[in-house]
Amino acid sequence: MTSPVFSQDLPEVDRISTSAGDVEMFFIGHGSLMFRVNDFVIHIDPVKSSGKYDTLPKADLILVTHEHGDHLDTELINQLRKQTTVMFCNSASASRAPWAQVMKAGDIKTAGNVTIEATPAYNIVNERAKGQPFHPKGAGNGYIIKIGDKKFYIAGDTENTPEMKALKGIDVAFLPMNLPYTMTPAMVADAAKSFKPKILYPYHFGDTNTDEIVSLMKGTETEVRIRKLK
Repeated sequence: MTSPVFSQDLPEVDRISTSAGDVEMFFIGHGSLMFRVNDFVIHIDPVKSSGKYDTLPKADLILVTHEHGDHLDTELINQLRKQTTVMFCNSASASRAPWAQVMKAGDIKTAGNVTIEATPAYNIVNERAKGQPFHPKGAGNGYIIKIGDKKFYIAGDTENTPEMKALKGIDVAFLPMNLPYTMTPAMVADAAKSFKPKILYPYHFGDTNTDEIVSLMKGTETEVRIRKLK
């Protein structure tokens, strides 16, 4: 099967070599990503407000971390859906996309030759009001996507939780970095220095100064890559 031909008007892309083939990572914007390995396409938190989708292929797999409007766009999901598309998400997102399969932290699923593990994603410090975290524990997900011999961690909206800091064997990590909803650069650095991903992409960072995380991670074995993911 030949790969589809796409327009030149595509988001920025990086490639990671795995035993299953090269994974192309498309940086659509904010929390929205697209991975493609061979002809298998994974859309992560696809939302129209994050960037352009009209030149991108439909999904074989859709992952949604949680139901907030900058992460869940049911109209776009329906446009990206094929008859064979599989979608995994948290419970609240599934209430708006009833065909999706619910995952909670610790669950492991497969789609194609890809393995997906749901991880906790929640606030410890940052709250909407007293006792009301922006992202309560048990509500949203992060995901570890295993493709061949590589593990890609998409953290979702979260802080530097104990569960995150205990992760092992992560090759590529996407960690959110914007207040008041997720992490400061110092919190991202604290997490990354604990679980030591080989490559760190800050994402969902808004107006946060990305120079701070680059500086904080100097001297570590983690390579920090800054892409257009405001």
